[in-house]
Amino acid sequence: MPSQSHPEVSAPEAPADRVPDARLLTDAVTRLRRALRASIRSEYPWEKLPMAQVELLQVLGEHSPARIGDLATRQRLAASTVSGLIGQMITSGLVAREVDPADRRASVVTLTEAGREQLTSWTQAHERRLDAAVHALDDDERAAVAAALPALFHLAEYLGEPPGGGTAD
Repeated sequence: MPSQSHPEVSAPEAPADRVPDARLLTDAVTRLRRALRASIRSEYPWEKLPMAQVELLQVLGEHSPARIGDLATRQRLAASTVSGLIGQMITSGLVAREVDPADRRASVVTLTEAGREQLTSWTQAHERRLDAAVHALDDDERAAVAAALPALFHLAEYLGEPPGGGTAD
């Protein structure tokens, strides 16, 4: 696919007492996350799930069944926040609450078939959109993105994100 013309993006100057790369990286990550969230809506306009629910579906797709507290820890959210989101997702039929077979006093959350279908559909739309964007880059830019991925994962681990615990937008 031929490369599209890209407007030059000027990054803001960093204050003298801060590391310029840290500010630029923060700006790039913020802009990329915002663009990913907005672009999925153009590819998947019928999608009305809040990103917090999509991220919970993603975690449950990898780690199911799970307790509310474990989901909260993994997502770095308050248990009450996750509980509220899960309640909404139960009402929508995306997840179910069941008795924990390991501790009958506790409950776990699992994806329903509708939740799996929703997650699969969202993931496929997201991957199509991201693939198109990456393929719009020139060869050097694509290579730079691919080369940066291991370092970005290591940076996330250094900042406290457990390996395999992250979610894509």
